[in-house]
Amino acid sequence: MGDMVDMEERRQINRVEYPTKSVIVVCDTMDKYFVETENVSPLGMGLKLDKSAPDLTGKDIIIVAETLIMYATVVRQETVEDGSYKVGIHAKRFTADVLQYLFDSITPGLKED
Repeated sequence: MGDMVDMEERRQINRVEYPTKSVIVVCDTMDKYFVETENVSPLGMGLKLDKSAPDLTGKDIIIVAETLIMYATVVRQETVEDGSYKVGIHAKRFTADVLQYLFDSITPGLKED
C-alpha cells in the first residue's frame, strides 16, 4: 500500500525550468563534465551534455547546479539534433560515504590532523 502512495506522489511532482551552467562528477571515476541544466524537480533534472562526453547511462553522479547539489543516477542519454545529448537523471538519497566525500572536498583546509 505504501508503494502505491509513493507512486502517486511522484507523478504529481513536475519539473520546473532551471537554465544554468552546472558540473557533474561521475562517482566511480571522478571524471567531471560541464553541462547545462534545463529543468529540475526534487526527483531529478534534465541536462544538456556536450557531444564529446561518453555515455553515462547507469552511472551514479553528483551534480552541482548553482545552489543545488544532487546525488543521482543517469537514467537516459539521447542524442539531439546538434550532436549534444539530452540527459535525464533520477535523484538518490545521499549515503554517508557520498556526504563524507562532499565534506572532504568542500573543506580541505578545515580538517584537523
